[in-house]
Amino acid sequence: MKHLLLYLLLISLVGISGCINNTDNNEEIDDLNTGQNANLTSFQVESSEIEIVSNNMTYPAYTAAPSTEDVKSAIVLIHSFNGLEQGYIDLTDELAAEGYVVLAPEWQTYESSPSDAVVEQLIKDCIAYLETRSDVDAERIGLTGFCAGGRYTMLLLPEIDKFSSGVAWYGFPYSGGNENRPERPVDVLDDLDDPMLVIHGTNDQASNISDIYRYVTELDTAGKYFELKVYQGEPHGFMLADGQLSRSFAARDAYWQMVTFFDRTLK
Repeated sequence: MKHLLLYLLLISLVGISGCINNTDNNEEIDDLNTGQNANLTSFQVESSEIEIVSNNMTYPAYTAAPSTEDVKSAIVLIHSFNGLEQGYIDLTDELAAEGYVVLAPEWQTYESSPSDAVVEQLIKDCIAYLETRSDVDAERIGLTGFCAGGRYTMLLLPEIDKFSSGVAWYGFPYSGGNENRPERPVDVLDDLDDPMLVIHGTNDQASNISDIYRYVTELDTAGKYFELKVYQGEPHGFMLADGQLSRSFAARDAYWQMVTFFDRTLK
């Protein structure tokens, strides 16, 4: 009888141990699923449409910022060739909720494909606007862009010294070399002094991933600091779907990669 009781007690202890282990594993899985994308500090956002004057022309722009009185880092966001779609407006709001003053100019207001000189001056005038705001720390301004905006991030981050870091989404490092675009981003990498995050998909038909590997290899050879995040199977422009901000795993993870990069390099 004693042996039977000891045997039943042993079975009970093993069962309890197994339940405890399973509970711990479930908690770890929950942490992995939710911890990465958890927004621990989400600010109330105030947004507005403003105008940026550049080269005697007026460009509409969308801006959003936390409704707090402290001084904050800022980000200039350059949209893709498809214009300032709703997804980019939503993205501007989300970045503002992370604690940034964000400005997204409509750089195609007068031409679908303006010259690099026109866009560069517009971005410089966006910086000048941010410097007038009492809630912006002019020493902590970042740049991010998508598609053509990704190319401009690669091109302008080395050329505009008032930026502190940048995130280039599926850009074109070897595009240029003509009258409107005299320089390719790869041509100016020796002037890059700021950290840059490059985000790309392996199924990008517009900007082949092989060019990105080649580009970051040249960055590495030149001793320039960069980070690279590649998403297997993702196409060009995967951050948006039909003009709306995508909620796919890749899009949300890439967003998190951008935010944490800016948190490390701007805040």
